[in-house]
Amino acid sequence: MVNPDLEPDVLEESFDAEHAAEEGARPDDRIDDERHDEENRLKREYVRSVHEALEEGDKGAVYDLVEPLHPADIADLLELLERDERGALASAITDLMTSEVIAELNDHVREDMMEALEPEAVATIVEQLETDDAVQLIEDLDEDDQRAILAEVEAEDRAAIESALSYPEETAGRLMNRDFVAVPEHMTIGGLIDYLRERHDLTQEFFEVFVVDERHHPVGTCSLSWILTTPRNIALSDVMKRDQTLIPVSMDQEELALMFQKYGLISAAVVDENGRLVGQMTVDDVVHIISEEAGEDVLLLSGAGDGDINEPIREAYASRVRWLIANLGTALVASVIIAMFGAAIEKLVALAVLMPIVASIGGNAGTQTMAVSVRAIATNQLTRANTWRIVWREMRVALLNGATIAVLIGLATGAIFTPMLGGVIALAMVINIIVAGLAGVLVPVIFERLRQDPAVASSVFVTMITDSMGFFAFLSLAVASGLVG
Repeated sequence: MVNPDLEPDVLEESFDAEHAAEEGARPDDRIDDERHDEENRLKREYVRSVHEALEEGDKGAVYDLVEPLHPADIADLLELLERDERGALASAITDLMTSEVIAELNDHVREDMMEALEPEAVATIVEQLETDDAVQLIEDLDEDDQRAILAEVEAEDRAAIESALSYPEETAGRLMNRDFVAVPEHMTIGGLIDYLRERHDLTQEFFEVFVVDERHHPVGTCSLSWILTTPRNIALSDVMKRDQTLIPVSMDQEELALMFQKYGLISAAVVDENGRLVGQMTVDDVVHIISEEAGEDVLLLSGAGDGDINEPIREAYASRVRWLIANLGTALVASVIIAMFGAAIEKLVALAVLMPIVASIGGNAGTQTMAVSVRAIATNQLTRANTWRIVWREMRVALLNGATIAVLIGLATGAIFTPMLGGVIALAMVINIIVAGLAGVLVPVIFERLRQDPAVASSVFVTMITDSMGFFAFLSLAVASGLVG
């Protein structure tokens, strides 16, 4: 207890010390200490000290340096070190490699850590985690490593993890939390409260109680706020919410995230093929999925693969080079079109000066529309039901954009070169921006209809269309207008 007679300054220090002790930290630990800079990042000098201790093989010094850190800072430290140093650090601070540290790690760094630690150490960490986090921890490891780790895990936890691994990646069955509270509907509110208080094996965090029938099918839910504010003698069946959103184990994580967003869910029951309650998804997991999917789509649009600075060089190379090769092939199409008008370009050098502008503006217009379309498809705003309405909308936007840019580039070109050339480039700009708008919608839609991720390859094809059409429209109009006889 804090003594109320203490002076304010002393009272504050006592309060800080008490809470530091409760959190397992030392009273003199402060975020803005010698290990952190003003933005709460690990200082370069501190990281260098750890690096030097690792090079000297002084595990004691390494442990002393790392022990005061918060788990999130330990995760940051591991990511800041070279890949070959991470294993040495992990072995030097084995008992500090808690589930909190592992949960904060980047996926690639986490995989390195799992390979560096002994199966017994990994098994200890796995047993501290909830099932969904434990699965995420070991799902990317080799089968031999998985078996070695699971052999050290308690039978009940091992069965839950193996069951989760049997489902495809990025589905509700793989991601769901198997720790939930389910009760029969014949209970009263008072009986439910007593049950929750007496059971010590319940999950530590839950937002609602699932109500099931004799077949273990979910028939309703009851939020904790309702339980706490309802008289004890009221039957659970009288206050539970019977309308609920059920998630099949086979549902893809992207669709799952959209469902949480659409219906404003905090948690939802996951059911198997027979309709039995087998797990739950909670909003904290879904927030992570939304962030992951959004970042993934952005990186796929650029062809950058995982886009992770901790990704192994070979994997980064393999994921990026294939799209550069594809882009090289599509660029050749534009080159062929330019070669077709080689003679015209030789007669009027201004064409060579101006034609990259047409292609560049068209490419940017196509990228804008494509980004909007890919996001709309991902969020179910663009479906079969409204495809042509969206296409018509983007055509009108493209027409307005094209007219505006055409006036600007036409006047500038007319003033610098000739009015006729200004008219040609203005018309070519309108044509290319309209084509770019059409391609920006239809290319992602076509990929989606073919059951391919529209974020993966749309940019390559949209760029090819806008470049090729830009060059062709501008050069063919120049020839047709008589600018180059």
